[in-house]
Amino acid sequence: MKSLSKIVFLSSALFFLSCSSQKKFEKAKVVYKTDNLSIIQLSGDIYQHISYLNTDSFGKVECNGMIVKDGNETVILDTPTNDKSTGELIAWIRNSLHSKVNSVVATHFHDDCVGGLKEFDKNNIPSYANNKTIELAKQNGENVPGHGFNDTITLNAGKHKILVKYFGEGHTKDNVVAYIPDEKAMFGGCLIKEMDATKGYLGDANVQAWSQTVEKVKAQYPDVKMVMPGHGEIGGKELLDYTIKLFRQ
Repeated sequence: MKSLSKIVFLSSALFFLSCSSQKKFEKAKVVYKTDNLSIIQLSGDIYQHISYLNTDSFGKVECNGMIVKDGNETVILDTPTNDKSTGELIAWIRNSLHSKVNSVVATHFHDDCVGGLKEFDKNNIPSYANNKTIELAKQNGENVPGHGFNDTITLNAGKHKILVKYFGEGHTKDNVVAYIPDEKAMFGGCLIKEMDATKGYLGDANVQAWSQTVEKVKAQYPDVKMVMPGHGEIGGKELLDYTIKLFRQ
């Protein structure tokens, strides 16, 4: 009976966590949608952009990025996967948000982060990445961000500060995380997994270091409320816990 009670308790707790996450983002609304790109407003100033990557191993994959806006300024975290969807994103921000794109940050060197960089270059929008990302992008023949930083950089979209920081290896050697303190919002990129996700693509991963890296992220931002993974559903701090558990050695 003790075992049964424990199972019922755990099931109830998981259900509560799931409902809490859903309730947290139930006001999210789709504000733009085509075959190439979706944009979802999550709060007054935080948006999610979703584009698509065709892969051999996982089929057509939805890829997340974040838009941080205040007044007539925005910062974008990760490009959409290609020039077409990126062109749509930039045009929507200008025409619908009536906003200037201050900059774009690539959180690692894969296509789902740098695939649309040429379109940003064409529009004279500066791009930033960890110096490790720039090095790996060059080595792998990917689009190369224009400006590098060592470990941390702070960018601004109006009143919002976007803190971009390298915590260690995980999905890749170069993956960084972005945090917006006044929104308590995190863009975890592919370092962070959605709930119940598999380990995914590990070709450039450091599986041994992954959990420890995410533990550092969790310790740095204990007040985080919104966590956006590189792929899949947004959640809260439970995404950090799930990722730590998934890769714990």
